[in-house]
Amino acid sequence: MVPLHTLGLAEAARAIGRGECTSESLAIALIARTRALEDRIRAWAWLDEASLIAACRESDARRAVRHRGGQAAMKAPEDEGSLAGVPIGIKDLIDVRGMPTGMGSPVYADHWPRESAPLVHALARSGAIPMGKTVTTEFAFMVPSKTRNPWNPGHTPGGSSSGSAAAVACGMVPAALGTQTNGSVIRPAAFCGVVGFKPGFAQIATEGVLPFSGTLDQPGVFARCVADAGLAASWLTRRSGDIGHRISPLRTLPALIAVRTPVWEKATSAQRDRFAQDIEVLRSAGAKVEERELPAAFADAWRVHRTIMLYEAARGAAPIRATQRALFSDFLNAALDEGVNTTETAYRSALDARLRLIGDFRSFLEDRHSAVITPPAPGEAPEGLGATGDPAFCSLWTLLGVPAISIPTGLGPRGLPLGLQLVARPLESNHLLAIAAWCEQKMHFETLLQRESQGQG
Repeated sequence: MVPLHTLGLAEAARAIGRGECTSESLAIALIARTRALEDRIRAWAWLDEASLIAACRESDARRAVRHRGGQAAMKAPEDEGSLAGVPIGIKDLIDVRGMPTGMGSPVYADHWPRESAPLVHALARSGAIPMGKTVTTEFAFMVPSKTRNPWNPGHTPGGSSSGSAAAVACGMVPAALGTQTNGSVIRPAAFCGVVGFKPGFAQIATEGVLPFSGTLDQPGVFARCVADAGLAASWLTRRSGDIGHRISPLRTLPALIAVRTPVWEKATSAQRDRFAQDIEVLRSAGAKVEERELPAAFADAWRVHRTIMLYEAARGAAPIRATQRALFSDFLNAALDEGVNTTETAYRSALDARLRLIGDFRSFLEDRHSAVITPPAPGEAPEGLGATGDPAFCSLWTLLGVPAISIPTGLGPRGLPLGLQLVARPLESNHLLAIAAWCEQKMHFETLLQRESQGQG
């Protein structure tokens, strides 16, 4: 059998369900992998090995009872798509009872929530087990924390879901939760060579998650393939069936619009070349790919996004900053001060502009097109750990609240991942996942773990 730490989310769940391994043995393998790499990658903000193993033993014991009593007597929790016994990483601004929530800031250095967030309760219904808290940047903004890119520790993993993306990429955990207010799922997924999926706005509850901008905050997931990302997300949505446990195959070849966006000048030559190659790969596989530019109104989307984000963040943080401003970084304080100085008139105008852009996007995509494809980031993960990279290629889609997913498609000249972002209409997460899974099959990207197994890592 392959090393347990290399199993994807669905593979791990099946192995446990079939008795090919136990939850405890999987946890031990993941802990060993983490011990081997954590000094170099630094993906975890909090991990209690003893508590994790105890929780996995309890899961194994429940499974043993079911087997003794027969499935007719006691079914596994939600057998369809069950993740029973599989550890999952949780970004350290999502509350989990029994674990600290540090928010990446000394302000919350000893904060232990009394209750888990609703999305953690939703995940628990699958039988999955929180493995620990993955590193987030300060208050999920853009000041880097300690995590490094597992492909090259001299480069950023992206942010703010830094630890989640890095831990999944290097095999510390098969899947992890993140959040996105700007580019905090899509960008680190692209930089770390994993799949990052952000369902549409309000599909996943945000209660029990540090609020930054209520209009823009959107939880998401990280995994090493599209199917696993969809499976994890299926347990998190507010209504049963919002996202299916399994991805249905496409009935027809996708019709896509390739969009460079008004921030195309930020793309490196490597990302531009990769995007052109991805378009040709998809066309050769039978997809219809039309290259179009967004209407002129979208050029203002980045200002609209920043206005809303910082206005809401500043007012949300006001009570804490009133007494603990000195514990905030200078960079974050400056951004929040910008939000304080934003007038309500400017804020209301930005909200109105957002609604207009949502309508413009529906018209742009049209009924005959399935999704938009666009870069997920300007290029490979930047060198150095002093910044998390530019989120410009994510901001627009977060502003619109549409489902988005990043899949890795190749490597750049520095040997770091490059990817492709796919975006669909609101409430079309299932269709987006189906398109992304189809595209993933055509790209033949080798993950970091696959390259390692072949002696290339």
